[in-house]
Amino acid sequence: MELIVYALAPVAIVILYIYLKDKYEKEPKRLLLISFLLGAIVSIIITTILYGVFDLALPLTNSLSVWQQFVQAFFVVGFSEELSKYLIVLLFAQRHKAFNEPFDGIVYAVMVSMGFAATENIFYVMESGPSTALLRAFTAIPAHATFAILMGYFMGKAKFSSNRIILNLTGLCLAILFHGAYDFFLFIDFIPGIWVGAFISLFIALILSRKAIKKHQEISYFNIEEE
Repeated sequence: MELIVYALAPVAIVILYIYLKDKYEKEPKRLLLISFLLGAIVSIIITTILYGVFDLALPLTNSLSVWQQFVQAFFVVGFSEELSKYLIVLLFAQRHKAFNEPFDGIVYAVMVSMGFAATENIFYVMESGPSTALLRAFTAIPAHATFAILMGYFMGKAKFSSNRIILNLTGLCLAILFHGAYDFFLFIDFIPGIWVGAFISLFIALILSRKAIKKHQEISYFNIEEE
């Protein structure tokens, strides 16, 4: 039980942070919970299926080739995980009437992503212990959050734009890009010091995420002022 608390604590902190950043019109807690559960269950299932498909076509796991690890990071892990989250936001949250301002894209994308991260983190922490929980609290969990914020920023814009398809896919591709970059530098750990690239990519994603949150907050504020 203690390990589960360690695994879920950073997820709860991210959720609370985003919830408080949604200053002008809070989303229904029921929809937030459903989004979280869809991420925790459905997203994991979709990802597992996609992993299986890729594993049949591209059995890469044990390879040390830089190119193969690149494919693994971007086209297997990054694509599979972010697509699974994207589909839930696209097919469930974005269609809901409560999704009525651009910032909602960030809120729902983060909720789905934190659901995914919660399930994933429980498995890792139960297997490897408190030290893994501490490490992932400052790496994997913030990484999942930033990928979601970047995706949600564009999906929030898409809801109220005539270029919905382009903006939605932009959000997906940006999440895959940063997720892939983060994992790629960790996968090629046989190159000394290359892991630093993962934290550089995470740092850039964090900066962009803060800007995305601020920009959508400003849009929400001006919309309220106009009303």
